[in-house]
Amino acid sequence: MGQEDKRRHGPDAADAAVSVTGSGDATAASGGMAVTGYRGPAPGPDDDPHAPVHLSDTGDATNSGGGVVNTGYLNIGTLTMQQRPPSEPALWPHQVGLIPPVARSFQHRALADRLHTGINGSGTAVLTGMGGVGKTQLAAEYARTAWERAAETGGLDVLVWVTASARSLIVTEYAQAGVELWRADPSDPEKAARSFLAWLTPKAGAKPCRWLIVLDDVTDPADLRGLWPPASPHGRTLVTSRRRDAALAAHGRHTVEVGLFTKDEALAYLTSSLPGPCESTDELTSLADDLGYLPLALAQAGAYIIDTGETVATYRRLLADRANALSEMAPDALPDDQERPLAAAWSLSIDRADALRPAGLARPLLQLTSLLDANGIPKEVLTSQPTLAYLAAHRTRTGPYQAPAPGQVSPEDAKRALSALHRLSLIDHNSPTAHQAVRVHQLIQRATRDNLTRHQRDQTARSAADALMAAWPAIERDAALAQMLRVNTAALANSTEGALYWPNVHKVLHRVGRSLGESGQASAARDHFQHLAQTTRQDLGEDHPDTLAARHDFAFWRGRAGEAAEAATASAELLEDRVRVLGPDHPDTLDTRHNLARWRGWAGDAVSAATVLEELLEDRVRVLGPDHPDTLGTRHDINFWRAQAGEAAGAATVLEELLDDQVRVLGADHPDTLITRNNLATWRGRAGDAAGAAAALEELLEDRVRVLGVHHPSTLTTRHNLATWRRTAGDAAGAAAALEELLEDRVRVLGPDHPDTLITRHDLAYMRGEAGDAAGAAAGLEELLEDQIRMLRPDHPDTLITRYNLAYWQGKAGDAAEAAAAFEELLDDQVRVLGADHPDTLRTRHNLASWRGKAGDPAGAAAAFEELLDDRVRVLGADHPDTLDIQRHIAYWRGKAQPGPPLPFPFQ
Repeated sequence: MGQEDKRRHGPDAADAAVSVTGSGDATAASGGMAVTGYRGPAPGPDDDPHAPVHLSDTGDATNSGGGVVNTGYLNIGTLTMQQRPPSEPALWPHQVGLIPPVARSFQHRALADRLHTGINGSGTAVLTGMGGVGKTQLAAEYARTAWERAAETGGLDVLVWVTASARSLIVTEYAQAGVELWRADPSDPEKAARSFLAWLTPKAGAKPCRWLIVLDDVTDPADLRGLWPPASPHGRTLVTSRRRDAALAAHGRHTVEVGLFTKDEALAYLTSSLPGPCESTDELTSLADDLGYLPLALAQAGAYIIDTGETVATYRRLLADRANALSEMAPDALPDDQERPLAAAWSLSIDRADALRPAGLARPLLQLTSLLDANGIPKEVLTSQPTLAYLAAHRTRTGPYQAPAPGQVSPEDAKRALSALHRLSLIDHNSPTAHQAVRVHQLIQRATRDNLTRHQRDQTARSAADALMAAWPAIERDAALAQMLRVNTAALANSTEGALYWPNVHKVLHRVGRSLGESGQASAARDHFQHLAQTTRQDLGEDHPDTLAARHDFAFWRGRAGEAAEAATASAELLEDRVRVLGPDHPDTLDTRHNLARWRGWAGDAVSAATVLEELLEDRVRVLGPDHPDTLGTRHDINFWRAQAGEAAGAATVLEELLDDQVRVLGADHPDTLITRNNLATWRGRAGDAAGAAAALEELLEDRVRVLGVHHPSTLTTRHNLATWRRTAGDAAGAAAALEELLEDRVRVLGPDHPDTLITRHDLAYMRGEAGDAAGAAAGLEELLEDQIRMLRPDHPDTLITRYNLAYWQGKAGDAAEAAAAFEELLDDQVRVLGADHPDTLRTRHNLASWRGKAGDPAGAAAAFEELLDDRVRVLGADHPDTLDIQRHIAYWRGKAQPGPPLPFPFQ
């Protein structure tokens, strides 16, 4: 007892006990007591149960302070201990159990500071997180640091490390500590464990004991019922668990969520663990990203690369190949005393989650989420009717709460199953981001998919696709939800190979493309349907209806992306095939005829478009009936193209008649009805009633906000058109202010590069010119042009219109020669892209002639107008307003120059 200042008996220690702890290395940490023991099979009939068993790796069972050699025997299975009684309690500082060794290339994490703050403030901290994030290593670092400071002020007198994966193990370790520190009765482990907890409770007048209890890998919070260490000003408790149950966080316990490595931590780990400088930083960073920054995955990947001699690039190729299961990429010898390969790291957690109420639903729900987006799955998908049907059909019968016989599963059951998965840290179900309610680590997804047969995976994929469709609203009022549904569809298609193409193309693949287009991403929709058409042609055949449907949508969105001529050609080719395969009166064939007319019109042949649609209308009425929505749509477009061909008189009247029929057949709130109201207002304005147009659009805006939502693209378009007609009606200042507000909303909702956002920028610049700032208008259009070329392409119709108006405002700003040169360059491109007879091409020739005159060549201007007159008569007719206007200009330029009006941006 000569070292009483460093080694003390516990308070009120009157009896003796024997130290029996550890499995493996039984040597205590620096300054601690060498503690030896044996845990293993029960002794045979010829064995002496009291014979000492020596297990110190150093071969010396005596501690550095001259303590007692401690030997004994413990049978965990029966919780009976047979030991030689000690003569006195263990001296302090004293350690029971082994702190896990430091992992190779261990990384100190900033999270450790939060742990120190939390446990020092509340006395108890719970480290929680998914398997493989390094909770045990964080706890071990904390315990090791505290133990190494045992002799310092604020250090430890007693440290107990408990592997807490089962209640029996907790009782065993507590009992052992009671035997060593309090001379508890080794024959009754439960009583010895309770005695140990009582011994930890501070007592008046007793010497304070500074202790740390680490409960590592608590599998079930119920295992700690009655076994939580007591509150003490001198004691600290640290728990690690994959569980997130409320019971772990009760009584003010500080919870620390252990997440993944940061990018820098992962890179530092790989750099230090992989030998040699041959791997680039970019390659290592990419590997960390491929593995989702999961410490366990990084450790096993590093071991595999070292063992096999493969490069990081080779390992990444193996990982990217979905034909390779995770189990095939595990090292032969797991690093850092890890118990399971990555592929099996979560199997026990899945079993336990599946056993929680509602039993048998967690596993199939995890299987469904394994095919969707790891970064966020909307709750609407996971509580949809197809999801509930899938869960009912694949429910497992397991656990203490036996699942009922197959039957209906309610949305509440699905939510509780999500909570079970969250409690076991298999998913995150507390995301604050809207429509990203559930997150799953990509490697948990991979491991889950690996355990599915091909048939199971395909079946699950079709169910997931059904769930996405059920959650997808017919009208996308919520842009954020639509975006997440598109992302999840892309993830599903990427993870299931051909499941969505066989035996037919799942409708979700068409829905995602339409969603892209309806959100303003016409080019993305075009590319999506091009890929879909190529894939269906390869998998299903040239004449399969799904292949023809994909070609139809590809042609449509090609036109919407600005390739009207190409869309018309593709529609003409498709029409031949649809007539041959489906017949001339099939609804799909009629749809193709409609789109062929549409794209011929947008390619510049408005007369042909109107003629084709008039012929189509007769067939629509005969096949579908006069009130069919497609018949009404054809009537709408006939009116539009007649007006574009110069027959604008009566356009508003025709639309009023159509509107009455649409309200009667489709309803006042149907999207087609609202579109007709928008176009009716436009034709009223073009007929000279700008104030009436603005009033009609104001009423329409209220209805679109109510039906579609304030942020729907069509609602924003109505706001745009309302501002335009307010300007025409004389409220230029109010129109400009409205467009400024709209621009902010479009940037926020659609993004700065969305085509509709660019249109608003165009009209704002245009209004600057009308307000007298021609130079400002030209500068704004010049900036816009750069973005349009980058986002849309140089030949997109919107880009060509911006070039047109830029040239105009450059001329109005005083540089007539530059305007003429710009129009001349534009004309060459319009002839090549749109054709010589396209209305926009003819308008450019008009302005080129005007600015030539303004630049000092009135004779050249008159000659150019005379040439243009012949083409106007041929294309539009002698009585068209534009033809009559040219005759005036010919006479005018024989006198003095006067440029033509700027080209207004087309109404949306």
